[in-house]
Formats: sequence, structure tokens, C-alpha cells
Amino acid sequence: MAGGSYNADSITVLEGLEAVRRRPGMYIGGVDKEGLHHLLWEIVDNSVDEVMNGHASRIVVTLHGDGKTVSVSDNGRGIPVDIHPKTGRSALEVIFTTLHAGGKFDNDAYKVAGGLHGVGASVVNALSKSLVAEVKRDGRTHVQKYRRGKPLGDIEQGEPSRGTGTTVTFTPDPEIFQEANYDAELIAERLDVKTYLNKGLVIQFVDQRGKTNVEFRHDGGVADYLDAINQTRGDVRVASTSFVLEREDEDAGLRLNLALAWTEATDEDVRSFVNTIPTRDGGTHEQGLREAVRAAVRRFLTTHGLVQKGLEIKNEDIREGMTAILSVCVHEPQFQGQTKGRLNNPETRAQVESMVRPRLEDFLLKNKSVGDAIANRVIQAARAREASRAAASQVRRKTPLNARLNLPGKLHDCDSSNPDESELFIVEGDSAGGSAKQGRDRDIQAILPLKGKVLNAEQAGRAKVLENKELTDIMSALGCGMNEQYDAARLRYGKVILLTDADSDGHHIATLLLTFFYRHVPGLLADGRVYLACPPLYKISYGQETFWAADDADRDRILATLPKNAKPNLTRFKGLGEMPAALLFETTLDPARRRLLRVVVPDDDRPYTERTVGDLMGKEPEARFKFIMSEAYTAKDIDI
Repeated sequence: MAGGSYNADSITVLEGLEAVRRRPGMYIGGVDKEGLHHLLWEIVDNSVDEVMNGHASRIVVTLHGDGKTVSVSDNGRGIPVDIHPKTGRSALEVIFTTLHAGGKFDNDAYKVAGGLHGVGASVVNALSKSLVAEVKRDGRTHVQKYRRGKPLGDIEQGEPSRGTGTTVTFTPDPEIFQEANYDAELIAERLDVKTYLNKGLVIQFVDQRGKTNVEFRHDGGVADYLDAINQTRGDVRVASTSFVLEREDEDAGLRLNLALAWTEATDEDVRSFVNTIPTRDGGTHEQGLREAVRAAVRRFLTTHGLVQKGLEIKNEDIREGMTAILSVCVHEPQFQGQTKGRLNNPETRAQVESMVRPRLEDFLLKNKSVGDAIANRVIQAARAREASRAAASQVRRKTPLNARLNLPGKLHDCDSSNPDESELFIVEGDSAGGSAKQGRDRDIQAILPLKGKVLNAEQAGRAKVLENKELTDIMSALGCGMNEQYDAARLRYGKVILLTDADSDGHHIATLLLTFFYRHVPGLLADGRVYLACPPLYKISYGQETFWAADDADRDRILATLPKNAKPNLTRFKGLGEMPAALLFETTLDPARRRLLRVVVPDDDRPYTERTVGDLMGKEPEARFKFIMSEAYTAKDIDI
């Protein structure tokens, strides 16, 4: 344990934008390629906010010749430059140098916005080697320059100008980012999507390196976007007509644009957006859409008596082959994390469902040929699933490894024997296993508790792995065999979910299990069967609202959104075992509300993955020492 005194002098207070530079991952997710491009998305989204609120129609994004500097220009109202009454500084300077400052908190200034946290512009400024903000308004050009978040002087008054608008030019700081070169193809793709989501918006992208100058505009909106996605995927639609819906509920503060179709593909492809921000991890708006689709299709099947007796239609049958573009605009969205990957507004689920369901039902009933084609697709999926289940059952009946007599005694198995719907939760500790057992959906969810940390398969030979009880229990439960004996047809569960505490020990156990799967059951990863559960570390209660925080950074972000003098009730879970069973189901086990991370190893990343596993989990300590020394600056806290 480290020595030294711990008193008031030990407390570090970071002023202004210092916190952003010290812990950039809290604000942009990381300092890799994704974090670098997140800077650009923040500035572009500010310009798109002007478009969504009816104040702009054109955006120009320029990637300069060095590949590192970017300019974003719009013809919006222009950022205010007059003196802010509380700070005594210009509003422009306040916006670019103060966290949680901006017009997005004022519903009169912005009805809907993607940059709602008030940190986008200031974070970009803090993480840029240089930034220049140029504003046209009040008949004149106003310019202010910054370096690493600090203004280099007052606003300079330029020449008289026509029109209004804002131009932001910035160069990411090479002291912060591992790689500072922008990807022109990725930028163009993102900008193209923005124009699909905003009818009439024109975005011009200029890449000065390759002398590329392209203009994006899609007046067909999300319907055109769905056509483009299906064409790119090579999917064949089951019906020529898509379901397209544009609705706005001013009382609920929600605007919705939806394009929906079914194809012959075997997967589901839903791409969702909130205030034009892509929500890669879904959220309550996607949940509302899926509930609406399920109810509408089931009603059509029932009304026309299309399902034969004995054939069970499951939700996955309805969604198989479904492709959708869902774009919602919400007045006060609650995102999970600053990178805004998931929408958490609980009310949005019911709002989207009530908007979509009756209109989709009406569409199917009035367009019976389209409804029949979709119904046939759903019935076909159900028959294929049942045929696959019957074939798998035949294999399992012939396989003694899957006999229930050979299952580990501490396994709490599920009632279903269908691997397509069943899930195995590998849980850290007997107490957590007890809570998970009580809270689970017994029909489809099995629980296997582990005792302590499993063997490090990277440092142990095959003989030791086969002798380890915890690992052999896992393989007995899965039934698929390991190494060269792996047989996917004998797998008893479609999802293998690692459920560990949201602390360093839990992360270590998950890493040990992933190392074992990577070395001895790689087929599970290749087939996309392995997932990480995301239990909350904190419960934050304030008034009638409850928030769940995955980690300290998420906790701090949520607390920062509460009123300044708020006194929320903060609960930190020491482990999964102390969470009530109902609460564990609500936050972590419930398929409708939980968040899972699928673990995959893309082919082009295999050399990197191989090196990483060997370095961090292997016998040689030198690589780990080098990694710790190079990455120590990113650590927010250390468990001792």
C-alpha cells in the first residue's frame, strides 16, 4: 500500500477545462480514432441543431490539407457575441471555455438539440491545439482564437459581412490523441446520413488532400435512407411498399420519422437516431418501435387467421428480416454517456409505441398484399426456427454430453431446451448467483455461479485447464466441447453472458473467462455467442427519478445534470449479491431493458488481439510493465 499522509492538501481541484484535458475519456469516450472523430461530430451536431430548429439550411465541412485540421461552417444564426450578464465575458467565449454552458438548456433558443449537455464546443476547444471561432451576425464578422482551451485574446472585429452563420476551425492536440489524422471516408458517410435525417439540408464536404468536393442532399428523408441501406446490403424486400411515418406530438415533445420494411435477410437491422445522433446501443425509442411492430403484426395475423394451429410465433420471428430507420427528436433526451450511444428516457418507449402501433396496424389492414407478404415472411421464419430446433434436439438426444445427469450440480438450468432462446449467465460468486437465480426468467435463463477467480488459461497448459473444476463446469454446462472437439450444434445455450461485479475484480474475472474462451473455445467468439452484462455500480435517486450509473464517470455525468443544490440519494453496490433479485432483473437480466456487449474478434484485428492477450495474460511480465507505464495516465482511480 502506498504511504504518505492523506489530508486536504491531497485533494486536487481542476479549474476550467483542465478536467477535460486530464480525463478526456470521460467526455469523448477515449483518445483513439473514435474519440478523435467525436470532436468533429460535436461541432457538426451544433450546426445540425440550427438546421433542426429552422435557422440553417447549409453546412460546409472542410478537411484541410494536413489531414488534421477541420472547419465546420453553417448559415445559422451565429453564436451570440454580446456580453453574458453573469460572467461579464462574451457569450462566444463562455460557450467555448465553460462546461455546461450553451443555448441548449434554454427551450426558447432550441426546441430540440443533439448537443444538449453544453459541453461539446468547450470539450473540443480544450482538446484542440488551436481553435478559431468565426461568427457572422449583426452585419459584421467576429473572430476569436484559442489555444488548448484558452482564449488568445478578446474577440476581433472583422470586416462588414452579409448573412449570418458560424465557422469553427480546429486542430486536435497531438499531445492528447494517439492518431490525429481524420478519415475522409468515415466523415463523408456520417455527413451523408445527416442529410437523410434532415430533409432539405445540404452538406458540402471538401477534402483538400484528395481534391474531393461532394454535396449531400436527400429530399426523400429516411425512406431514401432505408432504400440505400437495403441496396448496400443486397437485401431483397418481401413487399415493394415500405411503411413510412412522420409524426409530431408537441405535447409530448417528440417528433418521429420512421421507414420500415421486411426483407429475405435472416437478421434484423434497425438503425436509430435521437436528434440526428446515432444511438448505436439503441434505447427506449427502439424498444417502443419493437413493441409496436410486435403488436401490429400479431393483430394482422390474428385478424386474418393466418397462423396454423400448433405453430408458435415468437417475437424474433416477427423481427427476422426487418429493416428500419428510426429518427426521433426529443426536447430533453437523456443519453447514457457523453458519447450518446443509448437513449434512456423512460417515457419515450410508450410515446413511440403509441405513435407507431395504430398506424402500422392501419397500414397493414389497408394494404393487404403488403401485409400478406410480411405475414408469410414471419410464418416462414417461425417454421424455419422450429425445424432448426427439431434438428438440434435430435443432435442433443444423440449426445451424452448434453444429458442432464452430466450437468454441474451448481447449475440452475432453465426450462427451455431450445438454444435459440436460452441464455447461460456465468455469475461471479454464490451470493450473486443466488440473487440471479431468484430474479431470472426461469423459462430461458440459466445461472452458473463461479467460486473466486478462474484459472488463467494463457499461463496454464491444456492438462491444467482440464483439471480446473470451474472451467470444466462451464464446459459441461455448455455441452459443445472445447479445442478441436468444439461442435456448435451441441451448444445448449444461444447466449453465454458473463455477469461480474462492476469493479476491478469483476473486470479481472471477465478477462480471465474471455481468455479461456479465446484460447480453448474460439468458436463461441466466432459465432458471436459471448456477451458481457452491464450491471450498474450506482443507483442515483432524485425526486421521482432514478438513474443507473455503470461506473464513476457515468455517476459524475449524471450528477452534473442535476440542479446545483440537489441532494440526491446515492447508493453504491458493493457487489451483485447485495442487489435485490427484482432489481438485478430490472437493470441487468431483463432482455427488454438490459444492455449487453457482444464480444467479437474481427479477422483484421486478430494479430492485435493475439498480441494483446499474450502481453497482458501471458507469463512474461515485461509487456505488462510497459503497458502499465504507457497507459497509467488514463487511470481515474486505483483499487489498492
